[in-house]
Amino acid sequence: MSVQSRVLSGRYRVDDLIGRGGMASVYRGEDLTLGRAVAIKLLEPDLAADGAFRTRFRLEAQSASRMSHPAIVRVFDAGEETRTDAAGRAHPEPYIVMELVTGRLLKDIIAEGPVPLDDALRYTDGILEALEYSHRAGVVHRDIKPGNVMVTDAGQVKVMDFGIARAVSDSSSTVAETTNIIGTASYFSPEMAKGDPVDARADIYSAGIVLYELLTGRPPFRGENPIAVAYQHVSEAPVPPSEVTDAAPRSLDALVLRALAKDPFQRPQTAVAFRDALASATGRKAPSKRRVESLSNELYGPDPRQAAETARSLRQLTSDDTMRRTQAGPPVAWVWAGIAMLAVLLLSVFIWVNTIRPDTEAISPNVLKVPDIVTMTWDRAEEVLADEELQAQRATEASAEIPEGAVIRTDPLAGTTVAPGDLITVYVSSGVETSTVPTLENLTLQEATTALEDAGLRLGSVTRRNDPKLSADIVISATAGGSSVTDGSELPEDTAVDVVISSGTVTVEDFALNYSVDKAVEILESEDYGLTPVVVEDPSCPATDPRMVKVQSAIGEVPVRSEITLTTCSG
Repeated sequence: MSVQSRVLSGRYRVDDLIGRGGMASVYRGEDLTLGRAVAIKLLEPDLAADGAFRTRFRLEAQSASRMSHPAIVRVFDAGEETRTDAAGRAHPEPYIVMELVTGRLLKDIIAEGPVPLDDALRYTDGILEALEYSHRAGVVHRDIKPGNVMVTDAGQVKVMDFGIARAVSDSSSTVAETTNIIGTASYFSPEMAKGDPVDARADIYSAGIVLYELLTGRPPFRGENPIAVAYQHVSEAPVPPSEVTDAAPRSLDALVLRALAKDPFQRPQTAVAFRDALASATGRKAPSKRRVESLSNELYGPDPRQAAETARSLRQLTSDDTMRRTQAGPPVAWVWAGIAMLAVLLLSVFIWVNTIRPDTEAISPNVLKVPDIVTMTWDRAEEVLADEELQAQRATEASAEIPEGAVIRTDPLAGTTVAPGDLITVYVSSGVETSTVPTLENLTLQEATTALEDAGLRLGSVTRRNDPKLSADIVISATAGGSSVTDGSELPEDTAVDVVISSGTVTVEDFALNYSVDKAVEILESEDYGLTPVVVEDPSCPATDPRMVKVQSAIGEVPVRSEITLTTCSG
């Protein structure tokens, strides 16, 4: 039987190939039980041969299948088949069944040429929306890149392959080995490149790389091989996007540089914070080139390129087996002499960073730092800034945490290096703005999303639940912050409202050989199922008393109000 005509686990038909990557091949397929089109991902043989990887892969796929969000490609199922080669040897073949998305990969959109600024911001916001949901669910993606992002024909951003990168990286011992599996190091976070533990902030870094590429047409770090690129992530400072292309607005430079900070604590700490900063960055006054250079120095150190070249030379002296001797005498002494000299140089740079640089700043009359005025009143904040020879500009912003009239934040942030006379935007709380929850129950998911947006709220997590009385995607209930909400309730503006929607299916157990026909009919017609049983008699086998179910037409998830055929012996 050809690959295109196989049926996996007696349920999923594999059709034509629609994509191929470093880890797997993706085929168009059909779920024969539910009658819906799906995408089926078959793992490459070298990964499938690793038993430990298959176990991790299955567990991570199960974790990803619990996530349901419009910005995430849904994972429906995962399993494993056994394939027999021409020599008669059996090979395991893990697979994933996913939502079939019609559209284009973000990497193909970038490859076609410059991406308009509005589209670049919308694509990045869609990625961060998916990460916001997955991080709340405790899932770190680990491989955010344009090749893992789809843009549907309707313009919806969908992130895929949640959990798969975790299974890959857990089964790989080195950066080079992991890079070979995942396919590219251009989007690695520094902590991943070093093999350190990673958390949600690694995804923030990778999303910053994607934003950089959308703005400039290329990633910030490029090299001859994956190891060279990964090394740049750890040691080198990126060029601000506006210096790569005039099409990138300078107002985004500071946000991009913070997202690409080597230290995870200097990045936006959550996807929500990144989205909020991205939404407000384009409306801000563009920072001066001096301010961007100051921020770059603060985030990446005084001369990261020199430190990188030094460390690279040290690594070559100690591990490059392609270098050949060109003179007589033992080379070992020269190697150790070089190591000692370079170690002294690195120590000198470290001492300079930690001692000389702060003193230089302290004696410079033209260097100031934005004071921390958060929670002060506007009048007091204006006085403090005036004492520091800085100008204050007031802006209002709603806040659920900061009392009305108190300072929420400043732009630039507290601690940022500025010059005397620079303008500091002070955001003052206007208090909590509330919105009225619209009627959501019995609306479709799309209708509920529109109703929430019209009311100044937004859709949060979406949980599917079986309900025999409702077709698919009908809202059953809504909550916010873990508490139930009803139409007419008041919530802070822009609150995420989580909804439970109907799956459009019910779960049918296997009645064969264990239930009498009468009992099975009673169960299927009950309120918990609401299905229509049809009894068919089979004269080819002897009848029993009571009549038992021999075969049934469907098991597991079936559409609501379906017919279920129960076959019983009547011979």
